[in-house]
Amino acid sequence: MPEQDDRDIPSPRGTPDPAETEAERRRRRARFLRELAEARALRDRVQPRRAKAARLRHAMRMRTFRW
Repeated sequence: MPEQDDRDIPSPRGTPDPAETEAERRRRRARFLRELAEARALRDRVQPRRAKAARLRHAMRMRTFRW
């Protein structure tokens, strides 16, 4: 994992960092989403039965969802 800068430390809620640009915010969000997807993939590899059950539950929800 790359070393983190001080700007990666989130500011308290409700007080956005004025120095943070929209591009930096998008970069942080993209990194977070990549790490989240990686964590989910790891969990799916480690617990295949639970992952299969989750996929089936999701498929059932999607089938019964009303547009």
